[in-house]
Amino acid sequence: MLRVFTGVIIGSVGTGCSSTGTVTRPPSPSLVADERALALPPPGGPAIIGVVERSRGNGLEQTISLATTARVSGQNHLKIEFYGADMSSGPSAAFRTIDEREILREAAAAIPSVRLSRRNAFLQNTYGPFAYAAGRSAFGDTCIYAWQQIRAGTTSQGIGRNFGMIQVRWRLCDAFAGEQQLLSAVYGYTITGTFDGPAWDPFGEPNRADSRLGKTGYPIYPADSAALGGLSMGYAGGIDPRRTAAMTSHPSRRSARPSQPAPKGPAQARGPSVPSPDQVARQAAADPSASAQPNETVKRPAVTVPSPETISTSRP
Repeated sequence: MLRVFTGVIIGSVGTGCSSTGTVTRPPSPSLVADERALALPPPGGPAIIGVVERSRGNGLEQTISLATTARVSGQNHLKIEFYGADMSSGPSAAFRTIDEREILREAAAAIPSVRLSRRNAFLQNTYGPFAYAAGRSAFGDTCIYAWQQIRAGTTSQGIGRNFGMIQVRWRLCDAFAGEQQLLSAVYGYTITGTFDGPAWDPFGEPNRADSRLGKTGYPIYPADSAALGGLSMGYAGGIDPRRTAAMTSHPSRRSARPSQPAPKGPAQARGPSVPSPDQVARQAAADPSASAQPNETVKRPAVTVPSPETISTSRP
């Protein structure tokens, strides 16, 4: 019996010596600097107000909060998820493709109290196809929820697939911008993060140069704005573009206010205004000092009323 207890004590001491006792923190979301955002909105806005990062065993996830002035509950954000190799600690997220029903439930949860309608037009930005749903709130705010999955087809050798994948979500609501202005943010954003190694590249190989370059008989003209599909660009995130444009183009309109209301009625010819005798009499009764002024320009005319005797004697 003594030998058994001795073995248990020795085993317990050995186990205790192998433990370092270091306090560790489980993987949890953390606030990082704006410069470490893995995706950036287009130049001019909307502004970044915070970046929350979550590490996973096979990738990284960031929720980039954006400036919001809409009266709909919730925060505008750009969410980006990187799915790659299992190289870090923590639980891994399964590779999942976009499901139509699931994405609509996700959009309804991101923008509550707004009835969103799925747009069926095929759209494509720099990173490939994307889709979105849009709606208008009871307060008049325009809202969109856009989603995109970025994944290349094959590697440069043509064997296997590029295993890296990026998923993007946009939640935008604004009181002043229209649907196309909000959509311009999805067209103009930039992804700054990537994967190490060509097998994990989600963007694929770069496109080849146009075969017409350098050949005769193929004129190339300057590009026009038709490539943007006529979108109204310049979404700044919560700034009324109409008010800004009016203040910029007409800076003197704010102080140009009429001191007196314009007179109503038909226009009359301009000329000297002469008060009637009754007006002069009322003004003198209200202000006796005004009638005693030496420089009075208008004098009350003398009125002679004939007596009854004069009128009666003058009859034949």
